[in-house]
Amino acid sequence: MQYIYNYFEVLFSLTADMAPYLLLGFLFAGILKVLVPPDLMTRYLGKSNTSSVINASLFGIPLPLCSCGVLPAGISLYKNGASKGSSVSFLISTPQTGVDSILVTWSMLGLPFAIIRPVVAFFTGIAGGLLTNKIDKTDDIVIPETKNKKKQKFSIKAILHYAFVEMVADIAKWLVVGLMIAALITVIVPDNFFTEFHLTGISGMLLILVVSIPLYICATSSVPIAAVLLLKGLSPGALLVFLMAGPATNAATITVIGKNLGKKTLIAYLSSLIFGSLLFGLIIDNFLPASWFAPLSILIGGHEHQLLPNWLIYSSTTALILMLLYSLYNSLQRKISITKNKKKQGMNPIIVEELTFSVEGMTCVKCKAKVETGISQMNNISSAVADNENDLLKVYGVNLSADAIAKKVEELGYEYKGVIK
Repeated sequence: MQYIYNYFEVLFSLTADMAPYLLLGFLFAGILKVLVPPDLMTRYLGKSNTSSVINASLFGIPLPLCSCGVLPAGISLYKNGASKGSSVSFLISTPQTGVDSILVTWSMLGLPFAIIRPVVAFFTGIAGGLLTNKIDKTDDIVIPETKNKKKQKFSIKAILHYAFVEMVADIAKWLVVGLMIAALITVIVPDNFFTEFHLTGISGMLLILVVSIPLYICATSSVPIAAVLLLKGLSPGALLVFLMAGPATNAATITVIGKNLGKKTLIAYLSSLIFGSLLFGLIIDNFLPASWFAPLSILIGGHEHQLLPNWLIYSSTTALILMLLYSLYNSLQRKISITKNKKKQGMNPIIVEELTFSVEGMTCVKCKAKVETGISQMNNISSAVADNENDLLKVYGVNLSADAIAKKVEELGYEYKGVIK
């Protein structure tokens, strides 16, 4: 019983430590989303040269996109005329950081890590882009897709909706998972675990690298786990490897990059992350002061040095918990709705209408699920089946409206190309 109590106490403490910074990061993300024109990045990323690669890395660092979330954006850049090197630079630098992640890193790992993390993301992004340009010189020039895009107007409502509804929905599941894992590690893993088993230095880095590459974890939710690992004796260098490789890679990312950009580009992408993380990890462990990376007092129960007042911490924590619960509840409701639609389809095998649409931009399983869920919730639609590999969307229902479906597809962030049959 004591373990359960300790677990929830640690879980709440971790959540409280990061809540104010996370909410501020969400707000910055909303401002970026509304104020930065959608086509701004593609203007500066089209050439296979150093400046395009640097631009892509700079653009990617502040954007609040995680591993799977960055895939549609990165592949879209390539399809709209960006070079492979620029696309890889963007794909490497973006998921490692983000304004929300940087602020949470500052709150839980200290200012040095908050500065080092985007710097490392910047240089590894450039290295990956330049390596891609060097080893993959195929002349597969992509003709930019043209489309009349509406200008996004400044709107407080749009900023707040994206910041505290859409952004929270995107990371809620993985943020909760990350916090729960961090709390579990805190309770069950002995202090100084890594030092006792001599998993420090390069051995600790290699172990973390092997574990991190195939798993999905977003940049923000990786921070509480990293903070706990630091308390358990993991070296700061190995911690950096975890913060780089965890958010930037997973099985889905590897598959999508290989399919859309080619095997040579995939090799450049993984090589840059692996060798970059190990190199910077060794630099941190061997050349930077250890005092920069000491565990913060807030993580070990001492709140005497906290920078923020208690009222702000607890109000932020309450707001964050309510937003996470609301987002998870909505996600559960969508799944229930899809299940009901499938049962309804089974009870009524004769479907009045079936339409197939061409929809571009679905680059991963997450995109497929997003489109299916969004379309299935529309009136008169019994079910929707997306094929992300062939850019197809099949819709079943009664009195189907192609215009309404087209509008919904665009609202979900994908490109409607018309009815096929």
